[in-house]
Amino acid sequence: MQAPTDSARSGPLYKPAPRTDVKPTVFRILLAISIVHLFNDTIQSVIPAILPILKNSMSLNYTQSGIIVFALNMTASVMQPVVGMYSDRKPSPYMLPLGMVSTCLGVLGLAFAPNYWFVLLSVLLVGIGSAVFHPEASRVAFMAGGARRGLAQSIFQVGGNTGQSLASVMTALVFAPLGQLGAIWFTLVAGVAIIVQLYIAKWYGGYMAANPPVKKRNGVRVMSPARKKQIAFAVVTLIFLVFARSWYSAGITIYYPFYIMDQFGIRLEQAQLYIFLFAASGAAGTFFGGPLSDKFGRRNLILFSMLGTAPLALLLPYVGSAGAYAILLINGFILMSSFSVTVVYAQELIPGKIGTVSGLITGLAFGMGALGAVALGGLADWIHLPVVMQLVSVLPLLGLLTFLLPSDRTVKAWSQETQPE
Repeated sequence: MQAPTDSARSGPLYKPAPRTDVKPTVFRILLAISIVHLFNDTIQSVIPAILPILKNSMSLNYTQSGIIVFALNMTASVMQPVVGMYSDRKPSPYMLPLGMVSTCLGVLGLAFAPNYWFVLLSVLLVGIGSAVFHPEASRVAFMAGGARRGLAQSIFQVGGNTGQSLASVMTALVFAPLGQLGAIWFTLVAGVAIIVQLYIAKWYGGYMAANPPVKKRNGVRVMSPARKKQIAFAVVTLIFLVFARSWYSAGITIYYPFYIMDQFGIRLEQAQLYIFLFAASGAAGTFFGGPLSDKFGRRNLILFSMLGTAPLALLLPYVGSAGAYAILLINGFILMSSFSVTVVYAQELIPGKIGTVSGLITGLAFGMGALGAVALGGLADWIHLPVVMQLVSVLPLLGLLTFLLPSDRTVKAWSQETQPE
């Protein structure tokens, strides 16, 4: 029998065999997990939003107030890699709703907390719920994303960024009129999140049953010591870049309002508008960054995110109030365009460890950013605040370290390296 000619292969009747290794993108699950991410991070934003109320009603000092935020950030951050390592060994779909139960109990306790120690306990419960949610939810986004992992992480992460931007709104609309008891309304938010996560967990379990981990019989992935060092160096570099990005973002969102109130003589309400623009444009950047990285490459997008921010960041301390609006709007978009991309890059750098690397990037690295924010506060107490803002403006230049990261093609080649047993 004669083999088909090249012309026959190019004819209308010839179709290449479909690829069986490319899974479809499940948008309903991505939308659901993004909504829960919105709910989770909105509840987290309750803590800083309610802090002025607690400070006044319980006569807390600044140190006690700082410990509340620190307890939330460190619990939610440091525990994420631990949860991720556990779930990599034993994926647990129903950890998602159980984590939100912890968050719901924390918010309920916060609404009725009679003293400072009860507040701390409630905050720890919220932090534990967040630490459980993020690695497992990132795994769901990875699975539901199919071949479009950048887009999937963007859809997932934009929910969280939107939730984080609501703190100033909640202060004005909920806690100013209702006080501490206003937190009770967020138990309803947590309840809806639990219901949605039960639906997600059912899909998650079905996916794991239909796609069990492949156990290779003829070969295992064995890396040379040199390759392990290269990957470890890349991971450390990536975490440092996320740390620098988080440090710059914290400098803007926490300290820039005080700077512009002093420089331009504006009220706190007006200063919050600058930060809302920065956060809102950052949420938009998060959404578009993933699809752009699918097209132009992960490392290229990370490089653009940092160095693209640098010129306007350096200019920001020297412009007027109108110029600051424009710069924060543009820089928020550019800076946060790599928010989801760093997670996907890390997942591809260390395949098979989705929960662990997600915990490292979204958890531990952001915890380091929170420590950086504390350091900036101490520096602002020591020297003049304008000098601190000038130092903050230099941080995006650390994006030059992106050149030390391996290219996307190199990362792909490393992930495919195997050696016979």
